[in-house]
Amino acid sequence: MKYFELDKKEEKVLEDFDNNQFISVPNAKKETLNLKRYAKNTLNKTKNINIRLTEKDLQKIKSKAMEKGIPYQTLITSLIHQEV
Repeated sequence: MKYFELDKKEEKVLEDFDNNQFISVPNAKKETLNLKRYAKNTLNKTKNINIRLTEKDLQKIKSKAMEKGIPYQTLITSLIHQEV
């Protein structure tokens, strides 16, 4: 089940990874630890929000989410993430 869509830049990164076209950076272990720390401090901070939508818009969102096989809240989060 796919929970996301890749943009062109992300597709290029994935293609390069699959073709072993990455070059190791100096101090890779240190960089990896730093990036893991950054991700942990950034990605785990979620907040609940309340928004008002028309019934029609909510039904359309739920329908699109069903087509993609994902929860509608995940679709909304994904759309917001893509725009910000």
